[in-house]
Amino acid sequence: MSTSEPGVLYLVATPIGNLSDFSERARQVLCDADFIAAEDTRITRKLLTYFGIKKPLISYYEHNRRNSGENILSRILSGQTCALVTDAGTPGISDPGEDLVLLCAGSGIRMIAIPGPCAAVAALSMSGLAAGRFTFEGFLSTSRKSRHEHLDELKTEKRTMVFYEAPHKLLRTLKDMFEAFGNRRISISREITKIHEETLRLTLNEAVDHFTSVPPRGEFVLIVEGHQPPDIPEAGIDEAVEKAEISVKGGMTVKDAVKMAAEETGVSKNAIYKKIISKKDR
Repeated sequence: MSTSEPGVLYLVATPIGNLSDFSERARQVLCDADFIAAEDTRITRKLLTYFGIKKPLISYYEHNRRNSGENILSRILSGQTCALVTDAGTPGISDPGEDLVLLCAGSGIRMIAIPGPCAAVAALSMSGLAAGRFTFEGFLSTSRKSRHEHLDELKTEKRTMVFYEAPHKLLRTLKDMFEAFGNRRISISREITKIHEETLRLTLNEAVDHFTSVPPRGEFVLIVEGHQPPDIPEAGIDEAVEKAEISVKGGMTVKDAVKMAAEETGVSKNAIYKKIISKKDR
């Protein structure tokens, strides 16, 4: 008999390569669940065999998710506990599990996340790019038109962007990104936690050159620098600072002088103020 709370959907993160990353809590939930819904039962069966877990498996993937999802929902509503897993990483993130979560949420099913490996977060943490704010964009469409539209929408996105990509599409994607974004910085991670793990920190142009000569192998996570507004020309700042300093010497407060100089030159107040302060600190 299951010892887990009945009528629950557990979202169980599984290793993205190194099996040592599988948590004891995740293993126990799989042991206790009434059944396991898996994106690819063959891959999940290998994981279960390695950890000595024997549980009924039900297939839940892109092309059967509608019928299988209704079946899973019915079993959970009847009081059974289901553990949802994807092939690697956290279910529901850029995989069919998202639809099952929506289905269960609509029926008031309780869901519990069993956190663990996530390739996007792991790659972001190693990227050397801004990680305080980021946007996860998943896989780009195989349709050239849709892919270009997606990238065009992101041209002015200031946050760091995270993408997944398959090896056979990598070079095409890098070329499309270069065309859309220009020569931005990019961190490319592959085979995270596996033997041949690698992270390259390049520009998009360098990345295109590299993978033109080196055939891509493994699954990739791309971390792309967000849009950086062009710096204000130094001459523009100097002119604005000079105007502000003249006004201050004439008796105006720094705040009012900066505001007036910004209005006259179009240079931001922050840029003028920082320049004035930096000159005083010298």
